[in-house]
Amino acid sequence: MAFKVLQKSKKSKARLGVIKTPNGVLHTPAFFPVATLANLKTLDSSDIQTLGFEAVLCNTYHLMLKPGSKIVQKMGGLHNFMNFKGIVATDSGGFQVFSLGSGLEHGVGKIAKIFPGKAKAKKTANWKELSSFLESKRKKKSLLKIKEEGVYFQNYLSGEELFLSPEISIQIQQELAADIIFAFDECTSPLHDKDYTRLALERTHRWALRCLEQQQKANGKKRMAKQMLFGIIQGGEYKDLREKSAKFIGSLDFDGFGIGGSLGKTKNKMYQILDWTIPLLPENKPRHLLGIGHLEDFEKAIKKGVDLFDCVYPTRVARHGVAILSKTQNINLQKSIFLQDKNPLSKDCLCPTCQNYSRAYVSHLIRAKEITGMRLLTLHNLYFFKNFIENTRKCIKLGKI
Repeated sequence: MAFKVLQKSKKSKARLGVIKTPNGVLHTPAFFPVATLANLKTLDSSDIQTLGFEAVLCNTYHLMLKPGSKIVQKMGGLHNFMNFKGIVATDSGGFQVFSLGSGLEHGVGKIAKIFPGKAKAKKTANWKELSSFLESKRKKKSLLKIKEEGVYFQNYLSGEELFLSPEISIQIQQELAADIIFAFDECTSPLHDKDYTRLALERTHRWALRCLEQQQKANGKKRMAKQMLFGIIQGGEYKDLREKSAKFIGSLDFDGFGIGGSLGKTKNKMYQILDWTIPLLPENKPRHLLGIGHLEDFEKAIKKGVDLFDCVYPTRVARHGVAILSKTQNINLQKSIFLQDKNPLSKDCLCPTCQNYSRAYVSHLIRAKEITGMRLLTLHNLYFFKNFIENTRKCIKLGKI
């Protein structure tokens, strides 16, 4: 298992690299399509390879619930189970600490997006007013309890209590036999204050040490050679906490680093967080911006030194009838106006959908709630993402970025 920087940009912190594993090679910058339950919804593993993706990311928490990591292990690990000839990464379950906890309570994602304009920001600048505003954003009750030993979840399928700790997360990811695995962390909300973010940061650091120790216990004094273990930097939108985390996690024997947790209340704050964090990380190891995958984010984050991305965005919007045409343009095929449009989704696109079907046909399938329509849009959106990343790599190679 190895990562090598092949070329550094002279215009930015962008770089070209390669990750070599026993199951394939991943050229960076790269995007991981998210195969939550060991599949990309509406597609199969051969589709992923036909589109040209070298890697996918699966979800530890959901695979723990069904079918269970022991079953996947008996089937020969994720590669054999899903018949995927490429690199497989697994998250740690740490994101579910957020999504089933404070994400539900606060009604937000990793980037709050609740301050779209200056007027609203000024209106909520006072903390009492802000607290009232945040209270109105709260959606549901948390489904978990966070303790020093780990996290107690309520199984959303059966209602029973589940427990996930750093040690169990690593054990599950080893049973899944992914190529790249992540340390178990506490992913904080953009609406957590600094005091709580600090507590979560310190807990994440202690959990990181436990994750490294668990790998050593399972494989003797040396960590498992066939798995790359990434540590995760936390600290929310607070500069001193981000720097503290980057220095601590960056000093440990991880094979790469995820930049996770709350990424601020706006996209600009996210880019600022990258400026604080990346210069403090070892240059000879890959950096993964966790859970971020909008096209508008890629180029800016890559210029700041990010190597890897993952996100459900292109597949999720496809299932809702949305075709991605550019960084700034989408079309919704649920609209009846497209039922008489003979054009492909995009005239310049070489994906299987655009080469063979009209907007009218895809629109008909989406409006009729046919799975084939979702499949055709998923193929298109992922192909578009793959081309976008490949073109970005070409621009770095040519010195344009």
